[in-house]
Amino acid sequence: MATIVSTLFISLDGVAEIDPAWHFPYFDDRMGAAVGEDYEDVDVLLLGRVTYDSFAGAWPDREAAGGEDATFAAQLGDVRKLVATRGDQDLGWRNVERVEGDLLDAVRAVAAEPGVDKILVAGSISVVRQLLAARLLDELRLLVHPVAARHGERLFDEGDVYPLRLVSSEAFPTGVLRLVYAPDELPAAAAYDDVTDKVPGADG
Repeated sequence: MATIVSTLFISLDGVAEIDPAWHFPYFDDRMGAAVGEDYEDVDVLLLGRVTYDSFAGAWPDREAAGGEDATFAAQLGDVRKLVATRGDQDLGWRNVERVEGDLLDAVRAVAAEPGVDKILVAGSISVVRQLLAARLLDELRLLVHPVAARHGERLFDEGDVYPLRLVSSEAFPTGVLRLVYAPDELPAAAAYDDVTDKVPGADG
């Protein structure tokens, strides 16, 4: 079964709808290396329609232009792309297919295919939410920018608690935090009476 990984740029207040005004000032070599690591050995790139349109509207032209970002653009073009969309129009990029039927069923089926070891979900907030709710996501990788965006779509909406375990953390010179989480269970149930001995001064 493939490992399913989400990679997101996000603000301190949870906004994952990227605004270039607060994102690109923090994009340095360290962030570029982190993004490169996320995309290593990806067999399938899973995208929501909004994120796909953003990618398809930019990366093919960047590949054709042959600039410094052309190598990464070609990598995105070459990888197999699975798009969650209700539309039936031509998706207009190579190596792309639309999700047929239920998203979660489709992801389970692709994850079970021989030769598929890593599925990367780039952006695609609604897709990430569904995978989290179904406990299908193996890793949530966040590049947390030291800004409060104050507006924009947040990753976490109203609903059940998602317990997570911190796998790794790294602070970049810009103040960006790279945090990698995996699904977990809540610790044993506890109330205030269970922690009174931990309150400051309780041992004095």
